[in-house]
Amino acid sequence: MPRFAEPNVVNDNGAWCWFQDERALVDPETQQLVVGSIAAAEGPGGEARSGNVELAVVDLRTGASRIAVLHERFETDDHDVPALWRRSDGRWLAVYTKHKTDDLTRWRISEPGDPTMWGPERSFDWSPHTEGRGVTYSNLRAMDGRLYCFARAVNDDQCAIVSDDEGETWAYAGKLFTRPKVGYVNGYTRYAAAGDRLHLVTTDHHPRDFDNSIYHGYLEHGALHRSDGTVLDPKALNGEAPSQEGLTTVLAAGSRWGGTRISHCWTTDIRTTANGGVAAILTARAGEEELDLDRRRAAPDLRFFYARMAPGGEWTVNELAKAGPGLMPHEEDYTGLAAIDPYDPGSVYISTPVDPRDGAVLPHREIFHGRAAAAGRFWAWTPVTENSEVDNLRPIVAPGDPSRTPLLWFRGPMTASQHYRCEVVLLDLPRP
Repeated sequence: MPRFAEPNVVNDNGAWCWFQDERALVDPETQQLVVGSIAAAEGPGGEARSGNVELAVVDLRTGASRIAVLHERFETDDHDVPALWRRSDGRWLAVYTKHKTDDLTRWRISEPGDPTMWGPERSFDWSPHTEGRGVTYSNLRAMDGRLYCFARAVNDDQCAIVSDDEGETWAYAGKLFTRPKVGYVNGYTRYAAAGDRLHLVTTDHHPRDFDNSIYHGYLEHGALHRSDGTVLDPKALNGEAPSQEGLTTVLAAGSRWGGTRISHCWTTDIRTTANGGVAAILTARAGEEELDLDRRRAAPDLRFFYARMAPGGEWTVNELAKAGPGLMPHEEDYTGLAAIDPYDPGSVYISTPVDPRDGAVLPHREIFHGRAAAAGRFWAWTPVTENSEVDNLRPIVAPGDPSRTPLLWFRGPMTASQHYRCEVVLLDLPRP
């Protein structure tokens, strides 16, 4: 594969978390790419810009980028990035929340075909259900002709609101999972839709508080199923919700890979495949040592795992690459993350300080492209970035146009979800 070109800076101040989707999206008709991010005080604009919920709107024909601000000085926290949806009338929908500091899911709707011009902000109040304990994350997915927004809300479990008019109005749908809370919150869930089937992978709790496994299930026609199609909850989002432990275990805490014990698993990315299957990237700690929560430090050895589910529900899981030590001492399990190409599940992009070709430790986290062979057991790796002076973090491949591969990431120093000096970059790659 030839060397990659230099990326374009599309926003000089921004970062994102990874439990919102879609964070970036392409309109194939107008050839506009939209990516959301949160500005920080350490970056250009300083305190006056800190906490802005921003959209970089990129003309993929010219590379020109414009910044639209959805909410000024909202909250300086990368967890607040918006989820995006393209409506049938050509308007864009953006939905965003704070990081558990209030009970509102907010949304705005753009002018037709113009994601730089937005109507007024509106909000859905979760407080009758959350009892004032806060809401976090937004995930927009369609199912059975309705648009759902999944969030972490009631009891810090996964819940949803629903819209029958493409985001004009929202109503409480219900609770997807429930279990006694351990530590900070309950499970971390990623979603991927295929027709009327909505796949998900989820954890038990936060990995710093619990030795998580990873579970898979899917929603279809009002029921929550395990991978093999058996029903866990015949009336999902209606009344009492089950524990995610009843779903299919994909990656088990305490399992061994090459003789090494893995633990404290976390969800990273999920995409559906053309034949009705699923591809997912997961992370876990490797090694026998348990971290002392009273003396916080980054996990020394984190690993990426690649999981594929066949249409019949059978899973194949393989170790993908080393993810290096934890990104931050106070967030032991943070990595540079990884992304699956939404139109090519055998193509992935990872951020790591360990070269997957030879195991060399690198000065900074670099982006590598992986091409699968033998159902994900072996990978051919190509560096996307090399010899960087700063970290390259949290890649996204924006869906929307199957003819191109818009690869986004942000680069720069990041010391916390609220403190970073990072710029958002785009490498618009032709699809092979």
